[in-house]
Amino acid sequence: MTESPGLQRQIGLFPLALIAIGACIGSGIFLTPSDIAAKVPHESGILIAWLIGGFVALTGSLTFAELGSRFPGAGGVYAYLREGYGDLVAFLYGWVSLTVITSGAIAALVLACVRYLNYFLPFGPDAIPVIGTILLILLTLVNIRGVKSGAGVASVLTLMKILGIFMIVAVGAWYFFGTSAAAVNDTGNWGVAGLGLALVGVFWSYGGWHHASFLAGETLEPKRTVPRAMIIGALVVTTVYITANWAYLRLLSPQEMAGSSAVAADAIGQVFQQGGLLIAVLIVLSTLGTASIYTLSAPRLYYSMGQDGAFFPQLARIHPRFQTPYLAILLQSGWSIVLLWFWATFENLITYVVFMDIVFMVMAGFALFLFRKRKNLDPPAFRVPLFPIVPLVYLGLCLLFLVTLLWSQPRQAWAGILVCAAGIPVYGWFRKQRRMRLA
Repeated sequence: MTESPGLQRQIGLFPLALIAIGACIGSGIFLTPSDIAAKVPHESGILIAWLIGGFVALTGSLTFAELGSRFPGAGGVYAYLREGYGDLVAFLYGWVSLTVITSGAIAALVLACVRYLNYFLPFGPDAIPVIGTILLILLTLVNIRGVKSGAGVASVLTLMKILGIFMIVAVGAWYFFGTSAAAVNDTGNWGVAGLGLALVGVFWSYGGWHHASFLAGETLEPKRTVPRAMIIGALVVTTVYITANWAYLRLLSPQEMAGSSAVAADAIGQVFQQGGLLIAVLIVLSTLGTASIYTLSAPRLYYSMGQDGAFFPQLARIHPRFQTPYLAILLQSGWSIVLLWFWATFENLITYVVFMDIVFMVMAGFALFLFRKRKNLDPPAFRVPLFPIVPLVYLGLCLLFLVTLLWSQPRQAWAGILVCAAGIPVYGWFRKQRRMRLA
C-alpha cells in the first residue's frame, strides 16, 4: 500500500501505548461486571472470565504485533485484510466500522458521558443530544488540529482514568486488609455455559487495543513501536481489569454485584457516602477519553480506503496546515452525530455488530499464516513467539466466543451479517467509479 506523503510521523511509544490502553478502557469496566457476575455468580468464576479476556487480549496483541510490523502503513486491520484477502474483504471491514462499530461506539460513549455530566449539572433529558453534539464537535476539532494534540488529549484522559480505577483498587485493598471486613459470600454455582455467556461482556470490555495500529502511518519507527504499544496496552488493561474486579469483590459479594446497576458506585459506596460522585467523574473521563481516541484513530482507516480508491477519494486529502485526514475525521464525526440523535432506534445495533468485529479480527489473525507462507515479503522486525501456538490460541478462543454469541443471540449475529452484506453493492459501485476514473 502506498503511503501519502502528507502524513507526518510524530507519535512515540508512550502516547501510542496510552491510545491502545484508552481505546479499551471506556465504560465497560464500570458497567459489564454486574452482567458477568449474573452469569457466573462466584468469585473464582468472575476472575477466571476476566483472566480469559486478558489472555485473549495478550495473544491477540502478540499476533497483531507481527502484522503491524509487516505492514507499518496507515489503516491497521484494514491493511492486513487487504493484503491477505483483497479489496472486498478490506472494504467490508471499513464499511462496518464506519456505519456502525466505531461511529456508533463514539455516539454511545458521548451519550454516556453526557448522562453522567447530568449528575453534576442537571440540564434535563432534552439537552442531552445537544450537549453530546457540542462535545463531539470539540473532539473533532482537537483531532483535526493535529495528531499530537489529539494524542495528547487522549493520553491525559487515559492517565486520569487509570489513576481513578486504581483509587478503587486502593479502597478495596484498604477495606479488606485494614478492617474486619466479613468474608465475601462465594457460594453461587456456575458452569462452562455461564462462563461462555459472560465472555460477551468481557470481550466487549477488552476490545480496542488494535486501534494503535490505525495510527501506524503517523508513528515513529512503526515496525517496532506499533507492536510494542499493542502488547503494552493489552498487559496494562488486563492488570487494570483484574485488579478492579478483585477490588469490587472485596467490597461486594458476587450476588450483590449481579444485582447492582452501578457496580463501581455501589462498591465505593460501601466505604464512602459520596462514592457515586467519584464514579460519575471517572465515567465522564473514561467515556470522553475513549471517544476522543476513536475520533483520532479510526479515520486513518477511511483515509487508507480513499487512498486506495475503494471509497470516496476525497477521504485521502490531508489538511494543508495540520497534516491530518480532516475529511475522514469529519465524515466519521458527522455520522456519529446522526447516530447520537437517533440513538433510540439504533442502540441495540452495536451489540449486533460486535459479532462482525470479532469475525474480521479472526480473519486478520488468520492472515498471519498466509503471510508466513509468502516468500516475497520482507522479514518483520517482530515475530510472534511460540508460533503457531499463540495465534492459534487467540483464534480458537475468538471462534468459541463467536459460536457462543451465535447460539445465545442469533438475531443480533445475523443482523451484523446483514449490515456487512449491505456493503457489497456499495463496494461494487465504488469499484465501477474507480474504473471510470482510470479509463
